[in-house]
Amino acid sequence: MSGSAPPPASRRPRRHDPGRRDRLIDAALTVIAERGVAATTHREIARAADVPLGSMTYHFTSLEEVLTEAFTRHAESVARVFDERLSAAKDREAAAEAVIALVADDLLGSRHDLVLTVELYVAAAREPALRAVTQAWMARSRQALERHFDATTARELDALIEGLVLHSALSTDPMTPEQIRHAIHRHLR
Repeated sequence: MSGSAPPPASRRPRRHDPGRRDRLIDAALTVIAERGVAATTHREIARAADVPLGSMTYHFTSLEEVLTEAFTRHAESVARVFDERLSAAKDREAAAEAVIALVADDLLGSRHDLVLTVELYVAAAREPALRAVTQAWMARSRQALERHFDATTARELDALIEGLVLHSALSTDPMTPEQIRHAIHRHLR
């Protein structure tokens, strides 16, 4: 044989990226908060995560799956704060103060989280998979509230919390922390 065979084409090494799926979920939350669910696409999520578009179909079977996992992560994050605040409360009065702080500081304190919550509510009205996310979130919230309040009061208080959040998110004149305090104490009388 004359001449030598060309060297084998060098392959690009595979990138080991075990955190990519988590980054895609976080990127989905970023895109949802910035653009809304309606403008959230595989392409936008991949761009935000700085990964190839093919990563989306590798890690997720559909955009619905991505949205469900992203909103589940958001709900879990908020529920964890809820659990921590109510677990630290020593009595019913401290629990009422924990609820006030949850609404005024945690739920309304972050524009990013507030927008994600509203986007979840709207999307869940149309998508059964997302409704399951909100149902699980409400059940966890009620369970935390039931440490200090009976089941009926916990359910009503949970609905009041959601109403206060939506009202503040949509109002040009949202309630002040003192008005939130008054509403919660008034309900708990």
